[in-house]
Amino acid sequence: MAAGGNGGAAGGGVDTKAAFAQIYKTLKEELLADPAFEFTAESHQWIDRMVDYNVLGGKCNRGLSVVDSYKLLKGADVLGEEEMFLACTLGWCIEWLQAFFLVLDDIMDDSHTRRGQPCWFRVPQVGFIAVNDGIILRNHISRILRRHFKGKPYYADLLDLFNEVEFKTASGQLLDLITTHEGEKDLTKYNITVHQRIVQYKTAYYSFYLPVACALLLAGENLDNYGAVENILVEMGTYFQVQDDYLDCYGDPEFIGKIGTDIEDYKCSWLVVQALERADESQKRILFENYGKKDPACVAKVKNLYKELKLEAVFGAYESESYKKLIADIEAQPSIAVQNVLKSFLHKIYKRQK
Repeated sequence: MAAGGNGGAAGGGVDTKAAFAQIYKTLKEELLADPAFEFTAESHQWIDRMVDYNVLGGKCNRGLSVVDSYKLLKGADVLGEEEMFLACTLGWCIEWLQAFFLVLDDIMDDSHTRRGQPCWFRVPQVGFIAVNDGIILRNHISRILRRHFKGKPYYADLLDLFNEVEFKTASGQLLDLITTHEGEKDLTKYNITVHQRIVQYKTAYYSFYLPVACALLLAGENLDNYGAVENILVEMGTYFQVQDDYLDCYGDPEFIGKIGTDIEDYKCSWLVVQALERADESQKRILFENYGKKDPACVAKVKNLYKELKLEAVFGAYESESYKKLIADIEAQPSIAVQNVLKSFLHKIYKRQK
């Protein structure tokens, strides 16, 4: 369900990262001592290993963004111990949500590796137990939120937020799966509207909006007053995914850390949508005959067509246009603190190479 890439702003300094890592241990220990379930030695060991395997190993950009955004909203370089703990805890809830999506996503996509190691369901003795592990990871979020936020005035809003974002992401994943299915039968089903809708729901909400919404709730704000901020972050998430689609084809695999397979996998990628819009009949025929094939010669033909259609220049124009629009929308926000949060996100991703 989750796109690749690493959405959101990176963590602020070594201290934040160290505190963040420490709080993970606390949260995991609490879950392993949860009185609601009588663990056997085997199940205790299983959950311990499963959580480490799936929740750790990413860059934690989404989680750390909660802390960074909260600091910017408060205008503080340093947070009190309690504030830091709560911000990191919400950050970890997002990392847990990401883990839940990825475990199930890898099964649906029949993937082999994730973060440089075998997908969880490919680990010997795991197999389809991974489906239940995904459900457990999702339930861990509710356990963590109840334990640490139940007395807070914004507790119900937090639960609502996570439920809402999970629903949007799962719906985006459905759209992606059935669109790919349709696209395999008829490539003309792919267009910019379809692409935008998939990206918005599948990636933008949980990668961009969720960390900032968590920080706003911590800061005592009412999310109903931040519809414009939600729109900006969803737009930013869309821009981020277009970059991802572009880098899948044009990025340096050494630098990105993965080899792009959007062409082979028949993905409704931004590039193929742009190609379909610009191609004449004979160029379309090349696309129809070669897109979605594993054969390297077919992939090369698609890439040559992208070159012919000058899609690198099209992306360059899209990138600067998006940036200008985002900056204008951000600067229209009444709160300078909110502007700072949004700009910190944008500057982390603008013109990124990986």
